[in-house]
Order: sequence, then C-alpha cells, then structure tokens
Amino acid sequence: MKQNGSNGTDHGTANNLFLIGGPARSSVIYNEAPSLTDLDGGDIRYEIDFRDVYASLLRDWLGVDERQILGRAFTGLAGLI
Repeated sequence: MKQNGSNGTDHGTANNLFLIGGPARSSVIYNEAPSLTDLDGGDIRYEIDFRDVYASLLRDWLGVDERQILGRAFTGLAGLI
C-alpha cells in the first residue's frame, strides 16, 4: 500500500468535539451542526478553532500558560459563549 500525497493529513478540516469530565454544572453547545452543502474544498467548514479548545484546557484546567505550548494566546471557549 502506498502513502497518499499529503502524508496522511487529508482527513478533513473539521469535526465534532466532546469534552467530558468534572462537575456537570451545565451543558453547553458551542456551535450548530455543520452544513453538508456549504463545503470548503470538499470538507465541512469549522466554526471554532481547535486551538481555542486547547487553550481553555491548558489554561483553565491544567493551569498552564497556553502561549508556551501554542505559541500565542487564544481567546479560549469562555470568549465564545
């Protein structure tokens, strides 16, 4: 079997993400279901940059400065509600 031309990085640009754990104070949905007709080069369009999710986890749950890992500060999920 031969490797594809993009070194295995062509698995799309967006997907659903579920975070589970901690106290169940409330449920939050951050974006609507993606459109299956308004595509970006054949892929669904993302609404939330995954780095905002990582920044929230690093900063708010792990107490780490996200800039040290992600290279710059991000709004995080709190800025999206």
